[in-house]
Amino acid sequence: MEENFIRNIIYYRDHYLKFFGKQRPEVKKKLNWTLYLIATVERVPEKYFKHITGSDGIYEVRVEVGSDIFRVFCFFDKGNLVVLANGFQKKTQKTPKNEIEQAEKLKAQYFNEKGN
Repeated sequence: MEENFIRNIIYYRDHYLKFFGKQRPEVKKKLNWTLYLIATVERVPEKYFKHITGSDGIYEVRVEVGSDIFRVFCFFDKGNLVVLANGFQKKTQKTPKNEIEQAEKLKAQYFNEKGN
């Protein structure tokens, strides 16, 4: 079976991998399924992938498993390269500001390192 990847997904440092490693098997499975969807579908439904309003190009990967909600922040590099930053379990209606700030900080570090 030939895969048609529209986007490549990479991890910035080990922030996402540390988050992923702490999750239950069913959460890992759903995270992997959602990332596959983002990599292979032209128009990803907003239910799974959404721009964070008021941010500087930060997007969230949205995953629900039962009543648990998880978010992984990411950003684009060169249009079709998705760079995964930090992830967390969402426990309130509003996304914590410190998580968005962390994602923006990681994005700045990524592009700063890339430029050097």
